[in-house]
Amino acid sequence: MDMAVDVSVIRQHLIDPEICIRCNTCEATCPVNAITHDDRNYVVRADVCNGCMACISPCPTGSIDNWRTMPMARAYSIEEQLTWDELPAELTPEQLEAEGVGAPQEALLQVPAAPPQPATAPGETAFNSAQYGATVPPWSAAHAYTNLHPPKNPTTATVVGNFNCTEAGYENQTHHIVLDFGAMPFPVLEGQSIGIIPPGTDANGKAHFARQYSIASPRNGERPGYNNISLTVKRVLEDHQGKPVRGVASNYVCDLKVGDKVQVIGPFGSSFLMPNHPKSHIVMICTGTGSAPMRAMTEWRRRLRKSGKFEGGKLMLFFGARTQQELPYFGPLQTLPKDFIDINFAFSRTQGQPKRYVQDLMRERAADLAELLKDGQTHFYVCGLKSMEEGVVLALRDVATEAGLDWDQVGMGLKREGRLHLETY
Repeated sequence: MDMAVDVSVIRQHLIDPEICIRCNTCEATCPVNAITHDDRNYVVRADVCNGCMACISPCPTGSIDNWRTMPMARAYSIEEQLTWDELPAELTPEQLEAEGVGAPQEALLQVPAAPPQPATAPGETAFNSAQYGATVPPWSAAHAYTNLHPPKNPTTATVVGNFNCTEAGYENQTHHIVLDFGAMPFPVLEGQSIGIIPPGTDANGKAHFARQYSIASPRNGERPGYNNISLTVKRVLEDHQGKPVRGVASNYVCDLKVGDKVQVIGPFGSSFLMPNHPKSHIVMICTGTGSAPMRAMTEWRRRLRKSGKFEGGKLMLFFGARTQQELPYFGPLQTLPKDFIDINFAFSRTQGQPKRYVQDLMRERAADLAELLKDGQTHFYVCGLKSMEEGVVLALRDVATEAGLDWDQVGMGLKREGRLHLETY
């Protein structure tokens, strides 16, 4: 008599640690909170992932698009995945049969449904800002080249500039780094990022993985016509809880000297791109080093304006920092013409002043933002710490609602048309 075959199997969703650049895009995108991470790896909870595929398209490297046919009882645990340096091989038909599982082609049909998720977790709001973030670029964006240099095949760049772009004398430094690629082609667009591999090994003797940094220069170079790019890097001396910690990559990058060589991977990113069509409006909302892609977009529009060959729309910037002294590029921003860009600063730690955040400024400028929300040529970009994202999108919702607009219709339209981009970490 034939024995019954147990087909309790899953196509387990896994992240390849060899090519993952730890950008947090997948965790931020996942609608069911199936993705988590430690200091080294990003991993997927097999008992929560429902195979919705929402994280696949936004991943800049493709590391998220990996699957293994596994008996449900032997699904790789979070603890196992966090120790990996590479993905395990797919189980062979013989191995699956030994586990009492049918042929792989049968197994592929068995995708478990995710367990019911509460509409609102204790202590959390039901508002999900991430659902409005676009995963497609604006229709007029230029073509982005990605993954030209993967982690296993980095290229070398030479440091040609490094200076503190925040006020001198303050511990919280942010550096403007310029890297030159020489004869190696390295095409980039505003909104893309690269990875830098710090030299040496970690406490476990493993090579450091790459850290991701947004590009702060426009497509034709920090210096026009040169094969170079710039980065905006904050020297990390404490974690988000204020505990002392010395960031490996940020301190390495901030300490680089002119002439030093660095290992670079990328470029990454194919959706957080600026529109290229005339009269398109750009609203940029950022904090700290989240200003890097905004600087790139602003400088490209400035160069186009100077050329006289492109009629740009409105540029509006909401820029937050703890103090004026810690805000990157504060000085240069003051020199931009008022009829070119509408700049709004928010400082949360100015002595003797109330705390002000970018979402506060957005509500103060509600009338102007409402008009831009009504205009299908307006594109919104949000970049900075994850903690800012919800407040910013809620502010947009409130502006739309007060203007008599249906936010769900407006928000989903922005997402569908690639006009609201969220890049928070």
